[in-house]
Formats: sequence, C-alpha cells, structure tokens
Amino acid sequence: MSTEPQHPHLAAELIVRARRADEHWARLVRMRATDLQIGAGRHDDHVNATVLGRKIADYGWPDVPLVGEDGARAAWRIALRADVQPDMQRLSLRLMYEAVERGAADLSQWAHLYDRCLLGRGLPQHYGTQYVLGPDGPRMQTVAGPAGDLDARRAAVNLPPSALALRCLRARLAEEPRTDDQRDDGAAVDLADAA
Repeated sequence: MSTEPQHPHLAAELIVRARRADEHWARLVRMRATDLQIGAGRHDDHVNATVLGRKIADYGWPDVPLVGEDGARAAWRIALRADVQPDMQRLSLRLMYEAVERGAADLSQWAHLYDRCLLGRGLPQHYGTQYVLGPDGPRMQTVAGPAGDLDARRAAVNLPPSALALRCLRARLAEEPRTDDQRDDGAAVDLADAA
C-alpha cells in the first residue's frame, strides 16, 4: 500500500487553508480580540467549510489514503471550525466516523469533532475536548455524565486524562504562537481542539 496520498493537490489545498486558520485563531486566543478580528476568522471558517463541503461532494471524506496524514488532519481542523455550517459539520462527523471504522481516520480527532457538534446543538460534550477562555484561563465546557467517567471515555478514544490535557493546553497558551512548521507536535494552539 502506498503512503503517498491519492490526491496530493487536494491535500495541499486543505493544508494551506487549515494552516491559515490555525495561525489566525492561535493569535486571537492569546489576546482580547475585537469583533472585527473574530468576524474575519468566522468568515474564513465559512469559506473553508464551503470548500470542504465541495471537496466532500467530489471525493468523499478526505481521509488518510485520499490526502495523507497532514491532509486528513487539515480536513478535520476545517470541519472542527465549521460551526457556521452545522449541517456540513455533522456530515463531516458522520463521514469521518465511517473513515475511522475503516482505519482511514483518527479516532481521537473524531472525538473532538463529536464534542464540537454536541456543543453546537446545545448539548453537553462527551469527551471533554472543548474549552472556553475565561478570566482564569481555559476551562472545559459542560460535559455529560459523571465526572469520574470522563477519563475512561477519553481513554477509549486515545485521549489523555483531562487534567493532563488542561495542563498541556495552559502550557501551549503560555508559548508564543508558532506555525505548524515550528511545532514539534504539528498542532497550533486553538481552544477548539484542546486534547
């Protein structure tokens, strides 16, 4: 089996779009953003979600065989921020889950998207992956079920314990913003995908 993506041009486009969004939101999460700055980010998220929706219609979910690891991560990042298009976000969730079942997508990434979709519908999240920035720093948004079960649910989808995830998020927020090329783990800081 080839490790090269079937559609490298698609992978490249998704990676560029996700990287630009990552850089924008990583800067904003560290400062008191203006409505104009947030609006510009949401506009880009809307455009990216529209493009992702068209790519899904043409190719199916951009999974690892189709676009490689980096391209699949970029597609997930775009879907994660597609709050402005909840129908497309939920379609991405379903198609990504099918890819997870085939071994062609990352289960922990899917868990982040699942939580994001739940919160978008006004429901508590299941895996505790979504945070908001409060006066004392990041705090986990509402989680369903007993708090004692959270780390077991997280472990089932290859996520670290919630206390460790929060410590890591706080450490990443304390760093200067860096691009994907500069990070050791390839992740830009964004409250949307805190592990």
